[in-house]
Amino acid sequence: MRTTSPELVVLVDDDGVAVGTQEKATVHHEDTPLHLAFSSYVVDADGRVLVTRRAWEKITWPGVWTNSCCGHPAPGEPLDRAVLRRLAHELGIDADAADPVLPRFRYRAVMDNGVVEHEICPVFLVRYDAAVVDPRPDEVAEHRWQTWTEIVDDVASGTSELSPWCQDQVRQLQQLGPDPRSWPVSDAALLPPAARPL
Repeated sequence: MRTTSPELVVLVDDDGVAVGTQEKATVHHEDTPLHLAFSSYVVDADGRVLVTRRAWEKITWPGVWTNSCCGHPAPGEPLDRAVLRRLAHELGIDADAADPVLPRFRYRAVMDNGVVEHEICPVFLVRYDAAVVDPRPDEVAEHRWQTWTEIVDDVASGTSELSPWCQDQVRQLQQLGPDPRSWPVSDAALLPPAARPL
């Protein structure tokens, strides 16, 4: 009988250097160690951004609306490859490239039940002209396309229902310009050491 290897996340120090791994199933609790992750924003040909509602079965932030896709790279996996892998798995999106736009984003957020997210979490832009989405129900409960202006205005007004990390990202991303498709791509050298291409 074949057994599946446990999914591992990369633990990092304050400088973003890899210091080990831990099983994803055990890493999130009230004292979650700092680890490597990513967030992505999928943008269609009209400049609309895909936002998703996390499946209700998720351990962290179930049923919460957030950016297009979040996840963790496997040990040694380049972050842009991890972004594309998770987009295909969660949303059926076959994209060509994922470009870093906030390479040093980092956050800590606490759920109502005390479970903590604690991540160095570079943010990636994915241009996707097909706009065809086929979400897995165990990953994504709902999805919608929104204009960037709507997202920014909701966050600025305090009425946004997006996740805490997504709202922090939106505040930083709006500094990159009003058109997501034109956001400048960051130098990969600015990614944390554990996430830089080899």
